[in-house]
Amino acid sequence: MLRIAIAEDEPAFARKLEEHLRRFAQEEQIEIHVDTFPNGATLVERYTAEWDLLLLDVDMPAMNGIDTARSIRRRDADVLIMFITNLAQYAIQGYEVDALDYVLKPVSYFSLAMKLKKAARILRGRISSSIILSQDGDMVRLPLSRLYFVEVYGHQLRYHTADGELLQTGARSLGKVEKELERYGFTRCHNGYLVNLRFVEAVTANDVLVAGERLPISRHRRKEFLQALLNETKGGGPA
Repeated sequence: MLRIAIAEDEPAFARKLEEHLRRFAQEEQIEIHVDTFPNGATLVERYTAEWDLLLLDVDMPAMNGIDTARSIRRRDADVLIMFITNLAQYAIQGYEVDALDYVLKPVSYFSLAMKLKKAARILRGRISSSIILSQDGDMVRLPLSRLYFVEVYGHQLRYHTADGELLQTGARSLGKVEKELERYGFTRCHNGYLVNLRFVEAVTANDVLVAGERLPISRHRRKEFLQALLNETKGGGPA
């Protein structure tokens, strides 16, 4: 699913954008979920990392599209941003916030569709190699290439990453996470640990060395774990 947020202060124009998006979804045979906000300030206030693409009107009262993008970039470096503007000269400021592109008003369907296809190509690769976590009410996108292992921590899950530890809030079992990530080279070495095989440094009789951390390996999982590690070594490459 492609999740899109629109920040547009003109209701009629926001509805037109939604019509274009629904047409695009039908023609491309993809599922799209759209949330619309009346201005940038409201989007910033309610922002989480659940959205894949933001369509921001540059000229909005209180908080314009550029300032909205700056505020969001401080919290989310990955979300794609596309500006909607009357004047191309304003879109140049988009480079400051690593904007994907801009569309000039009045927006034609075909102009928008070409840029949406570009966004969809980027997101297909990105989404397939990341996971979204709930943390203290916020949504955090975690690239799998930076995830070392997941640990059961009480009734929660602790994600050990290249950037530190993330504690997932909300009900989610390690078994469910395992089903989501097993095709990306994640295997349990123990009931309480799900390991990214790309970061396994050594396996001994009693433990597994993962990114410098020693994790226990259970007897009944050892054979399956070693076979998965062998298969991953043959297949190669990080997530």
